[in-house]
Amino acid sequence: MGTLLEKIIYAHGGSRWSEVDQISATRQFGGAFWSLKSVPGIAEEGRFTVDLRREHSQLYNFGDANLHTDFTPDRVAIVRADGAVVEELLNPRDSFNGHELMTPWNDLHLAYFTGYAMWTYNTEPQSFTLDGVVTEELGPWTEEDGQVWDRLQVTYPSSLATHTPVQVLYADSDGVLRRRDYSVDIAGGSPAVEYMTEHTLFDGLLLPKHREIFVRDDAGHAVREPLLVSIDIDDVSIG
Repeated sequence: MGTLLEKIIYAHGGSRWSEVDQISATRQFGGAFWSLKSVPGIAEEGRFTVDLRREHSQLYNFGDANLHTDFTPDRVAIVRADGAVVEELLNPRDSFNGHELMTPWNDLHLAYFTGYAMWTYNTEPQSFTLDGVVTEELGPWTEEDGQVWDRLQVTYPSSLATHTPVQVLYADSDGVLRRRDYSVDIAGGSPAVEYMTEHTLFDGLLLPKHREIFVRDDAGHAVREPLLVSIDIDDVSIG
């Protein structure tokens, strides 16, 4: 195997990614974050779709079975099943100026955050190959339990919306992604660590079915209480 990026892509499905345009699945969100941001009970359950050729996602059952989100980096909207736009926000990133971790969100803030987060998580490692994305190998890291993982720094261009431009992904000896470090810029730059487990093969693509996100301390370790966010996906459709 060549570079770490090539190893990761191969482990997660290799050339199959180039044959796929969209991923759809059910979602289940948990953790303390949603109440912290004053948006519980809106986005936690339903299906979602992500596009692999551009940054676009939709979350269905968004506060109501008849509503879904429509996200791109420069626009987010809440839409009825008949296509009527209930609310929309252009240049949504600007609406987070001055936000800190405890700043409450409205529904469009939530739609933006969940839109880019689900796209970021469920399009990798294909998204690492998009125009403007730069990767760099950082060497090994030893987890507190003794596991040794290789680190890949991923720098996203300003044209892509995500947590923060520079993030670090961790892969095991097989090239399977196990961890991500980032800060949530739209929530005061709070440092986070995300763990990925229950990797499952869906129509040739290897995807983690379970994610857990915690605060990250100064030593780079997870603060295990509280669990900020959990994400479970299932019933995956590849198209």
